[in-house]
Amino acid sequence: MGSFNFQFALMCFLTLAMFQSTHAQNSPQDYLNAHNAARSQVGVGGMVWNPTVAAYAQRYANQRAGDCNLVHSGGPYGENIAQGTGAFSGTSAVNLWVSERSSYDHTTNTCASGKVCGHYTQVVWRDSTQLGCARVQCANNAGWFVICSYSPRGNYIGQSPY
Repeated sequence: MGSFNFQFALMCFLTLAMFQSTHAQNSPQDYLNAHNAARSQVGVGGMVWNPTVAAYAQRYANQRAGDCNLVHSGGPYGENIAQGTGAFSGTSAVNLWVSERSSYDHTTNTCASGKVCGHYTQVVWRDSTQLGCARVQCANNAGWFVICSYSPRGNYIGQSPY
């Protein structure tokens, strides 16, 4: 009976470990934490998870799973998308977008010449208060597609994000 309990406990541990590694940094709270950390750095309030926005993101991610091309949905929400390989998580995608902060000049509300910063400004857009994100594996194990959708949308030309 003792070896059965040990085997059962080991099986439970391994199952939990596999679940943790698969879902680590991809939960709604992980996406929120990464976004809200960047927002707090510039004095913008936190976002909340919106299941409707998340369902939209998941539907679009599912559509992109076959090719994982970085094509925007054109939908009703603000949007950031990313594609990566290996252990590319939702948190990795958010960190990639936030890394554009170094190319953004808040004083002039512009990106450095030849640089991109619109993903970052959407993350910290003060009026975007609701978030929904999704991550899918690309066909043939060709990496991961991540999308975050923002409500209300941001990045209006001529307006400062915060």
